[in-house]
Amino acid sequence: MSGDLLTQRKVRLEKVKKLRELGFNPYPTKAQRTHTIKEVLLDFEKLSESNQQVTITGRLMIIRDFGKIKFFRVQDATETIQVVIKKDDLLESDPKKNQLGWELLKLLDRGDFIEVTGTVGTTKTGEKSVFAKSVKILTKALRPLPEKWHGIKDEETRVRRRYLDMAIHPEIRERMIRRSKFWQAVRDFLNSKGFIEINTPILEHVPGGADARPFVTYYDALEENFYLRISHELALKRLLGAGFEKVYDIGHRFRNEGFSPEHLPEHIAMEWYWAYADHKDGMALTKEMFVYIVEQVYGTYKFEVKGMTVDFDPKKEWEEVDMVEIIKSEFGVDILHDPEEKLYYVLKEKTDIRLEDGQVNRSRLADNLWKAIRKHIAGPIFLVGVPKYLSPLAKADPEDPEKALRFHLVAAGSELTNAFAELNDPVEQLERFVEQQKLREAGDEEAHMMDIDFVEMLEWGMPPAVGFGMSERVFWILEGVTAREGVPFPPYKYDLDETTRKIYKDILHYIDKKAIKGKKK
Repeated sequence: MSGDLLTQRKVRLEKVKKLRELGFNPYPTKAQRTHTIKEVLLDFEKLSESNQQVTITGRLMIIRDFGKIKFFRVQDATETIQVVIKKDDLLESDPKKNQLGWELLKLLDRGDFIEVTGTVGTTKTGEKSVFAKSVKILTKALRPLPEKWHGIKDEETRVRRRYLDMAIHPEIRERMIRRSKFWQAVRDFLNSKGFIEINTPILEHVPGGADARPFVTYYDALEENFYLRISHELALKRLLGAGFEKVYDIGHRFRNEGFSPEHLPEHIAMEWYWAYADHKDGMALTKEMFVYIVEQVYGTYKFEVKGMTVDFDPKKEWEEVDMVEIIKSEFGVDILHDPEEKLYYVLKEKTDIRLEDGQVNRSRLADNLWKAIRKHIAGPIFLVGVPKYLSPLAKADPEDPEKALRFHLVAAGSELTNAFAELNDPVEQLERFVEQQKLREAGDEEAHMMDIDFVEMLEWGMPPAVGFGMSERVFWILEGVTAREGVPFPPYKYDLDETTRKIYKDILHYIDKKAIKGKKK
């Protein structure tokens, strides 16, 4: 296959050379489009009746040659359409206009970008088409588009060359458009509620706000190690201390951990913080926000995900489920008071979850017992009654001090959100950080780091507030796809395939292999 690609690339380079020799520019600066393909199809009857000339642009996906007539299929970002080219109707070649006559159409290949001007109408078979008067070259592609992706080997190729995957699969591009609409709906909703979007730093001295292992980098100008944020939380809460009352941020966060159908080390997340409100206010706002998102992006409340029916119907009550009680009911253990040995035994004997060394502590045991139950819950439900020891940044419930004023929205077997009444007592917050630091010293790399600067901010005063966070995992679940399928460019291990190595063999020495491989800190 690589030899075939090398041959085709060589043929296409010869076509580029031929075009240049004839005075054509295979890569002009601008196109002159009058209509997108979707606009042509929407206004087809009017354009056809008026015999109005249109100019479309796009990628050449199919070429069929029948002597004195050719059929192209052209695709732009909006739609695809057939182009009919009759030899007697096509204008002559004109290098000054980059216009290809009939005899030069042979220099075009599948994958090229072209500009077509003509009138619209239907063929004898009734297919809506553009009948070309002129064809111009916009971009000469040197590599042929794949016919289709298949097989396990090609799965990795799809990740490495996602632009090709999207070029030949419009449904993936449409998913990325919905992804954009998803975050726009979030932004529109929060803005309508008086929240202010404020971007917070990605590079931090101390990563906080989540149980996760951070990425570390070196800041040359400051001669210090910095971490890529694992959460927006602590920066946004500093803004509450600064006097803001409703703030949010949408942006990347980074967690140096493994991949799964619901996890990517780099992903988009959103967090909002609302001063003078409590967790009950947060639950009401969460329900209202989710209803708005699914209405705006999907136009439905019902989703079929992982064999479950999830219904976000706003008229229904979303059940509240206590974490301690549901684990007690399912496994017969009390995650607040039973010894860790008992929790460990139950997790080992009644689930398929296994913990790594350094993670066998009450927090990880309780969390994983809940995960074993959660995967069967269709929802939406609100998980409440979360133990305080699982919530180092949350306020304790005054009516049940061993639990936090915290909730998760759960649907399709996954936690879609995390939210709680924010701890603003600096003395208690310091004590919680110390407890977390002891877990880190015992080997739990995901426990929270000590953040004296944040404690100092609390000493200046932060109002009571509720905070909320969610990632694009929500979008992946609504779409029914894995994390890697739900982003435009998922991460992958750097490599060059055999064909690329052959093509660029004379310049491979310029690749800084040491920089790519890096050094584990």
